[in-house]
Amino acid sequence: MNDATPDLPRTADDSSIQGDASSTHVDRRTALRLAGAGGALAVGASLIGAPAARAATPGAPSAGSPLLMTEPEALGAPPVEGLHLTFGEDPATQMTVSWTTDGQVRDPHVRYGTFDGGFGRNVGAETVTYVDGVSGRTVYIHHARLQGLAPDTFYTYAAMHSGARPDSGTFRTAPRGRRPLTFTSFGDQSVPNTVWQADGKGGFAVVDAGIGSPASADIVAGVEKVDPLFHLLNGDLCYANISADRLRTWQGFHANNTRSARYRAWMPAAGNHEDEQGNGPIGYAGYQARFALPRNGSTDAETAGLWYSFTAGSVHVVVLQNDDVAYQDAGDNYVNGYSGGAQAAWLEADLRRARANSGIDWIVVCMHQVMISSADANGSDLGLRQLWGPLFDRYGVDLVLCGHEHHYERSLAVRGVVGGSEVLTPNPVSDATDSIDTSLGTVHMVLGGGGTSSPSNGKLFAPGKGKVLTSVGAVGANGKRTPVYVFEDTPWSAFRDAEHAYGFAAFTVDPGRHAGDTTRMHVTYYNVAQPDGAISALESFVLHRRRSDA
Repeated sequence: MNDATPDLPRTADDSSIQGDASSTHVDRRTALRLAGAGGALAVGASLIGAPAARAATPGAPSAGSPLLMTEPEALGAPPVEGLHLTFGEDPATQMTVSWTTDGQVRDPHVRYGTFDGGFGRNVGAETVTYVDGVSGRTVYIHHARLQGLAPDTFYTYAAMHSGARPDSGTFRTAPRGRRPLTFTSFGDQSVPNTVWQADGKGGFAVVDAGIGSPASADIVAGVEKVDPLFHLLNGDLCYANISADRLRTWQGFHANNTRSARYRAWMPAAGNHEDEQGNGPIGYAGYQARFALPRNGSTDAETAGLWYSFTAGSVHVVVLQNDDVAYQDAGDNYVNGYSGGAQAAWLEADLRRARANSGIDWIVVCMHQVMISSADANGSDLGLRQLWGPLFDRYGVDLVLCGHEHHYERSLAVRGVVGGSEVLTPNPVSDATDSIDTSLGTVHMVLGGGGTSSPSNGKLFAPGKGKVLTSVGAVGANGKRTPVYVFEDTPWSAFRDAEHAYGFAAFTVDPGRHAGDTTRMHVTYYNVAQPDGAISALESFVLHRRRSDA
């Protein structure tokens, strides 16, 4: 696509833009003045960049005619789409503004500043592309990395490129040190829109994009009602890999979530449905291009952005990519072991540093596949229990947030495994369900009710029963390696919701008042109702531990 900004429609009389005091036309001096105003930057730039009007052609209307256009309208530059934010390595001072365009553009950049100062600063955006392995279409994503921000401060910004109208948002940077903050989380969202699919008769029919539902839109409104500092998206973002049109599905995902993601960082974990056939060596190139994530994880281009961490206030968040260690064959490619142990080594080093840091109280892991499940769906994955479980225990991870199973449930505080368990059943260390000391063990939460049309809350086993995926066999008729399951008892189970399909969790941190004080994390799980999308609290509980500066 030609990235040149198209000419604006021209007038028949060049004198109409020469600044006659009695004229209502915009002269060049006015255009220059408009170019300094945030809401008219693109308009002013287009006016200034337009060449002089062409001479009148035979039969053209006179200068006094109300009909001044002599050429038809022309398509302009592609608009700013899917505006979204992600944290940099330091959420107190870094934020990345990202957007997509349907084609090349010139001079993508962001103007930003504080509420009081206005759009006083400017930063250019890096353009990243990938070619979708199914459609062959090129996708353009622009990332502007904002540096040197002030902690715990509100900013306003506008994203733009030549020839297009700016789009804008606001955000607040993370606080330094022990300050109250709130974050939210869910997984398995999908999209609330449809796409075209060939009907086999030379035409097209409308089909669901992936496995979407209206709840995938309602849940975004729920997050906005909470107004968190940031949001954790626990994998299986939009299910583009099983959609009839991957790129329309991604476009629908960004269009839906920008209602929230332009105002706060949405920090994703890559799930099995982010693995797309033909998109890079292991399938994640589309995901990696769309999200500019902290660069403190893998430095290998093939795996960059698949695992990372950040600290907001006294909360350290670790984001993992579980297909590396999970046994289940659930993506477009079977990639078990793809990092060669690099992710596990990074995870241990990151957890060790975090737990040794006297400024960090809480360690929260965000990942997709689960270590606990009591549903007859995907089940718990032994690969996670074998590799991640011992690290979570050794470094005292407080909370693990997952998706993958499309319902809500949570565990008691667990540490170690039940004696004699061949499937490494997590061992409950307390029977507390309302006020839980996470210094004793880790609480796991399954938050997979983000909006898919295939919920698993109706597939819960009778109390006390679960299943564990222990290995995979030969490739079956569906093209996937056949899972091998073993049933287990579930002494770790604390709560599960069989009545509601959709919802999300909110976490509010009370950092305590002095060194060695108790810090608390207040947790509320909200249901998203059908069919009206009403948001209501299902349950609340409290996690607590002593501060690490004791």
